[in-house]
Amino acid sequence: MPTLKSLRRWPLLLPLALLAGCNTVLMNPSGDIANQQGRLIVVSTVLMLIIIIPVIALTVFFAWRYRQSNKEADYSPDWDHSTQLELAIWAAPLLIIIALGAITWISTHTLDPYRPLSRLDAERAIPAEAKPLVVEVVALDWKWLFIYPEQGIATVNEMAAPVDRPITFKITATSVMNSFFIPALAGQIYAMPGMETKLHAVINKPGEFEGFSANYSGAGFSGMRFKFHGLSGDGFEEWVKKAKAGQNGELTRETYLKLEAPSERDPVRHYAAVAPDLYDAILNRCVDRNKMCMKQMMAIDAEGGLGKPGAFNVATKPAWQPDNININSPARKYVTAMCTTEE
Repeated sequence: MPTLKSLRRWPLLLPLALLAGCNTVLMNPSGDIANQQGRLIVVSTVLMLIIIIPVIALTVFFAWRYRQSNKEADYSPDWDHSTQLELAIWAAPLLIIIALGAITWISTHTLDPYRPLSRLDAERAIPAEAKPLVVEVVALDWKWLFIYPEQGIATVNEMAAPVDRPITFKITATSVMNSFFIPALAGQIYAMPGMETKLHAVINKPGEFEGFSANYSGAGFSGMRFKFHGLSGDGFEEWVKKAKAGQNGELTRETYLKLEAPSERDPVRHYAAVAPDLYDAILNRCVDRNKMCMKQMMAIDAEGGLGKPGAFNVATKPAWQPDNININSPARKYVTAMCTTEE
């Protein structure tokens, strides 16, 4: 029969049982970029433990060795300096900082999200004939839109990519800043309105992986999640065919303006076709054809601006579409497309 003392040990095993159910995807990812980032965490932790463990051990040792009740310990009240001890105390942390600095410098450039991939994994280079898969990502309130310009399709809250094919993400947002993050694939990168960020990555193993927003963006933030499918080449083609057979038809500018309205926990949607200039219009804040695109404004500003008459080319519109007007939302002011750089 177990004794009371042995029973007290069982609660110590409870944390281990709870941790056994954790999915440590950051430490065991399926993409090469995320794999390299995971190793950085391990290397950095080990380097820091080289200092932390001896310090903790010596703290415990000194506390025990020089406790008040130990009459055998040497008592040296006038001791105040040791060159050897000073060298050990300062040299070790200095070497660790130098090592961490070198690793940080190298990895910052090697894992730059804007830098095209140089390999599929640690053992394979990218084939010369390999063509990256381009995916245009738009963070909406509160859902994700993925546009595949080469395949001519678009999806909401679901995306897929072939295994061992480089992926080029072009990322923007429609209203507030978000953060695009697929832990199994690569690190997070921000999505911002009127700006485009980029991410290069590759998935090395087939499977279904979790993607989400890692930056709080309002009431529907917690449901802003999607599934990322790593598929074989044939599996990806089948997925594209399934998207082309979707019941949502074409994602036009008018359809997008309705999709843009805030909504929470949207189901997966597939669009069989997508307007070819839609992503560029989203990026330049001119999906509504009455608005002048940002790139046109910047071109006009680069030429000296429109002058005083340009101040009158301003219109006011409700924050959302007429059928979704929120009386508490402020009106939006924007420059109308009364002229273009060509004119």
